[in-house]
Amino acid sequence: MPLTDIRCVHLPYCLKKQDDGTYVVLNREYKPLGFKTRAHVDYASYPIGVRIKGMTARAAAKISYEGSSDVRNIYLYNDACVPTGSAAHMDAYLKRLAHLAKFKLA
Repeated sequence: MPLTDIRCVHLPYCLKKQDDGTYVVLNREYKPLGFKTRAHVDYASYPIGVRIKGMTARAAAKISYEGSSDVRNIYLYNDACVPTGSAAHMDAYLKRLAHLAKFKLA
């Protein structure tokens, strides 16, 4: 993935649930948003984990690009529906982001 694309560095690609129950919001390189590196990042070394109220299987399915109810790995898009690939892909991504934005943090 090129690290020259704003989407790849600064926009959410997925949410990964950690063993402590918190989520980290990651970019396309599986780094915390804004991290522009290919180096390994130990998520626990940074204050990036958040508890999300109401993240149920049903809620996860609403923000998953594939409608998956997996609460441990929630992907907002994949390489077949990259938001910058078409207006339709962007519209679908923005709808998922709108759902995500409504969640409260614990």
